[in-house]
Amino acid sequence: MANGQIDSASVTNVLSTLKDPETGRSLVKLNQVKDIQIENGQLSLELALTTWAAPLWQDVQASVEEELRSSFPQLSSVTVRRSILDRPAAKLGEIGLTAKSVIAVGSGKGGVGKSTVAASLALGLKRAGCKVGLMDADVYGPSIPHLLGLTGRPTIEGERIRPIDKDGMPVMSMGFLVPKDEAVIWRGPMLHGAVTQFLRDTRWGDLDYLIIDMPPGTGDIALTLSQLLPLTGAVIVCTPQDVALLDAVKAIAMFRKVRISVLGLIENMSGFVCAGCGQQHDIFGRGGARRRAEELDVPFLGDVPIQLQIRELGDEGRTDANFDDPATAARLEGICYRLVKNLADAAAAAPPQPQLPVLG
Repeated sequence: MANGQIDSASVTNVLSTLKDPETGRSLVKLNQVKDIQIENGQLSLELALTTWAAPLWQDVQASVEEELRSSFPQLSSVTVRRSILDRPAAKLGEIGLTAKSVIAVGSGKGGVGKSTVAASLALGLKRAGCKVGLMDADVYGPSIPHLLGLTGRPTIEGERIRPIDKDGMPVMSMGFLVPKDEAVIWRGPMLHGAVTQFLRDTRWGDLDYLIIDMPPGTGDIALTLSQLLPLTGAVIVCTPQDVALLDAVKAIAMFRKVRISVLGLIENMSGFVCAGCGQQHDIFGRGGARRRAEELDVPFLGDVPIQLQIRELGDEGRTDANFDDPATAARLEGICYRLVKNLADAAAAAPPQPQLPVLG
């Protein structure tokens, strides 16, 4: 190839094995490699990728460049221009939700920072360039509005609910509908009805990801979700100590029982670095979630240390400001990256099939 003539056909042949992260299919066959130009030893082309794959854009672009440089060393330059491919989401099930990936964020118990992690996951994916919605299914203790500093009441437009907007990200929560000082006292059927309405009747728009903040524990919301639509999977949040890990194992078992894939484990409150002495103190232990994830054959997505800043910003309704701190942003963005990378790897290994709902 080094001494052969370089033309569009040879370029597409070299790139034919590279896959679109979202679908796991060939970038070339999906016509995502475009406008190939070769002149005076210089090669340029356009690489079209969807916003679903935004956290992986640099990886894919780098892979294309590396493949071309290694296959055509005689080239003096290789330029890959990235563009956005608009690939609308298909409707999911009878609900009609248009989202490519629906990810539940759960925990075996309360108090582990699940809602903070769910909000941070949604914000991180949005910052990367994805189209994201955030649904608060923690009906009894809806904290997403507080964490994001959102107020107001959703309005009805043409028999559908217009969600509250957070800088372009639609958010829906029972916290917008019930006064802060009132408790929600509902039985299972009412919970099922509320979750169904949030999914079916909210104007979510065309989403890459819908992140669902689940209630803590192993209640029946997971069963409701499994009946309503094909979830991509669930992410479990826990703290490092053994008693919390026991509950996390139960949450993993619950999701698996209702045929919802477990996409990974996140260890929150993982160690505390003292600002004064610089020493790390493992208040709740450290690394327990990683070890348990390996034992259960569940991906470990990352850890988030105990930080006063995270608590303060959450109390102030400015969880998004955690991304202004480079160290915290790196942790949260790393979790988002690994989640999407694992989904892309699974798609490349075998294009995903819709999950069947669990009945009864």
